[in-house]
Amino acid sequence: MKASKFIVFLLCFLLILAVFMKMDVILDFIMPLVEPKYTYLDKPSNDYKKTDEFLFVQNISNFLVFSKQDILNAFYTIVNSGFDTFSFYCAKEYSDCFNDVREISQDEALMTHVNNFVNPYNGFKNLQTVIHESGEITVNVTYFYDDDMIAKINRRVDYLYDNLLNEQMDVREKIKTIHDYIINNTKYDEEKKDSGFSNYHSSLAYGPLFEGYATCNGYTDLMALFLNKLGLSNFKVATTKDDPNLEGHVWNAVYLDGQWLHIDLTWDDPVSEDGKDYLLDTYFLINSDTLYNIDNKEAITDHLFLKDIYLELK
Repeated sequence: MKASKFIVFLLCFLLILAVFMKMDVILDFIMPLVEPKYTYLDKPSNDYKKTDEFLFVQNISNFLVFSKQDILNAFYTIVNSGFDTFSFYCAKEYSDCFNDVREISQDEALMTHVNNFVNPYNGFKNLQTVIHESGEITVNVTYFYDDDMIAKINRRVDYLYDNLLNEQMDVREKIKTIHDYIINNTKYDEEKKDSGFSNYHSSLAYGPLFEGYATCNGYTDLMALFLNKLGLSNFKVATTKDDPNLEGHVWNAVYLDGQWLHIDLTWDDPVSEDGKDYLLDTYFLINSDTLYNIDNKEAITDHLFLKDIYLELK
């Protein structure tokens, strides 16, 4: 009975504050009670969450943010976990939190880079951020891949993995076999590049896997799925778009034999003037020094990435 009377008294007290005093007073009273209860990760991720520790973004379990890096990590963890909706919270002493959340969430290029560190299945198509005066930041996420597409892709990836690879191959040979298979069964989707429209799902792993057409995104997503299945730490690398004269490009980075290496299926499957199909290995498991010493100015320009984001490749 005493507890019930206390709750009634507390509610009446807060109502009086809401009417006669500033809302900040209520928030200052409530947030110390709310923060310990609601800021820790308390819901399961989906099956595609990465546990890798990257240098630019990291998984977190405490969703009370104190800095821009905390905000980036919160966005990354939400997307990386496959959450449709989730909230994090601004610490009371973080006075610029709302502005920093707006700045980061509205920076499409930056959020694209964050997206590159998650499993392709958890790559977001749209991310909506709602800022509440209470200090709560709600993130609503729409993903590129739906459950039916994921199931179909997984069945095909499993089939190819079992039928193309064998235990006698070392890891490098397995990656090369997958690299060659994708290229030999895929054409670059020039229509998508030229017009922005296509009859194929060429920007997703579905395109090269079932339709035989891909843009750089499709090549990269499919290779990433195989690298994940091989148990290799990897992420996607995107060209910086700071220069408006540069087209965006994306490819794979994988950790193998104690170093981070590049794989670019798009450039190893060139669109030729003679109409013939070519299979190259120029951009297969090479380090950054080799990448930037290739005698092709267009290729070098196409692979300019932000070294303060893809820190592993410096």
